[in-house]
Amino acid sequence: MNLADMLCYADIAELKKIADTYECSSASHSKNELIQTILATVQRRDVIESRIREISGNDMRFLNSLVFENRTAYSLEELKARALDKSGQAAASAAAVPDEPAVQRKPRSRKAKSEVQKPPPGPEEIARMSISRFKSFGWLFNGVSQQTRTLFQVPEDIRSRLCDVLERRYKESLVYTDEPLAYRDERSLLAEDAEHFLRFVRSNVVPLTTEGVMYKRQIAQALDLLAVVEPPPTRAGWRFGYGRHFRDYPDRFSLLYDFVYYEGLIAENDGSLTLTPTGLDAASGLVKPDPAKIYRFWMRLYKGPIPNLTSLVQWIARLSADWVTIESLREALQPLIRSYYYDTEANIFEQRILRMLMHLGVIRWGETALGQQVVRATPQGLALVSGQPLAYEDTLQLEAGANKPRGG
Repeated sequence: MNLADMLCYADIAELKKIADTYECSSASHSKNELIQTILATVQRRDVIESRIREISGNDMRFLNSLVFENRTAYSLEELKARALDKSGQAAASAAAVPDEPAVQRKPRSRKAKSEVQKPPPGPEEIARMSISRFKSFGWLFNGVSQQTRTLFQVPEDIRSRLCDVLERRYKESLVYTDEPLAYRDERSLLAEDAEHFLRFVRSNVVPLTTEGVMYKRQIAQALDLLAVVEPPPTRAGWRFGYGRHFRDYPDRFSLLYDFVYYEGLIAENDGSLTLTPTGLDAASGLVKPDPAKIYRFWMRLYKGPIPNLTSLVQWIARLSADWVTIESLREALQPLIRSYYYDTEANIFEQRILRMLMHLGVIRWGETALGQQVVRATPQGLALVSGQPLAYEDTLQLEAGANKPRGG
C-alpha cells in the first residue's frame, strides 16, 4: 500500500500528529483535505531530505533496516529489536544529569529534586521513541484490518523515496576514479576452492583436536591448495562471532569450512574430518557448490555481529557501480555500523564486509596509480545482491561458544 492509502485508513488523531510534525495543519476539519495537505508535504523530496538530515545515528540505522525489505508488516517486537541501540542508552545516561561544582547550594525543593534524579530512558523506551518518531513522520503506520491492527507497515512509495534520497545523499560524498592499473577479481574462486578442500579431505586423513579443530599441519596443507593465500590467525588477537572455528582458521577459509559443514558435505566424527555421501559427490564434481548459496550463507553467518549487513551490502553494490575509493565509501557508510566487542566500525567495514565481498566475487578490489584503494561491483555481485534480500532477523545460529569473547 502507498502513503495515500494508509492515510485514508488512519484516524484523525494520527493524521493531526503527522500534520503537526510537518507544520502543515489544515484549517478545515475535513479528513480528506487534511490527507491532501499531508500528501503534498510528506512526499516532497526536500522535506524527506530535511528529516533524514535531522535524525540521529541510531534512527538512521533503524531506517536502513527497513528500506531494502519486501516485507509488508512488522510486529512491535520486531521493530523494537531493530531500533534498540545500547550506545543510545549510554548517551542518554551520560547526558541525564550534569556534574555540579562542589559549592554550597540551597536545599532543593522536593519537586526539583525529583526532576534532577529522573532516570534516563531505558533501551525499551528509546526504541519506542524511535518508532513513534517514524509514525509521526508518516513512515510507519498500523495495519488496516482487524488482524493486522497490531502490526506496522511502511508505505511502498515512501520506502522507495527514502531509498532514493539516501542514495543521493551518500553519492554526494563519494570519490569516483578511473579504472585502476591492477585489481583483484575472485569471481568463482571460492566455489572452486570448496571443491579443492573437499578433495583434500577425501584424499587425506584429517585428525581433529578435542575442540574439533584441524591441526596446524593439516590447515597449512589445505591452505596451500587454495587459490587465495591466507596466513593462519595469530593467538594474540580476539577472534569470535563470525564462525564456528573463526578463532582458529583465517577469515576466508573459516567461511569455506563452515559452508561445507552446514551444507552437510563434511562431518566431524570420532576425532577426524570425513566426507559425507553428498560431499563425495561434490568432491567428484557431480555437484557444484553454488556461489549464490555461499553468498547467502555468508550473509546469514555475519548478520549476527553485523545486524545491518543487508542494507550495507545493498548500499555498497549501488554506490560502487563505478570505481569508488574505499575511504570515501567507508566515511559514508560507517555510521550505519556498530562496533562488535573489540571489532571496531572501521575494521568491520573493511575486513568483515568489503574484503569478504571480494572473496565472494561481489566486488573487485584495486589500487590506483596514486595508491588509493578502490572497489567496484561485479556483474555477478550485482545479480547476487539484487536477489531476494535476507530478512533482518534471518541469522545463522552458531554453536555455543562460537560467538563469545575468547582471547588468544
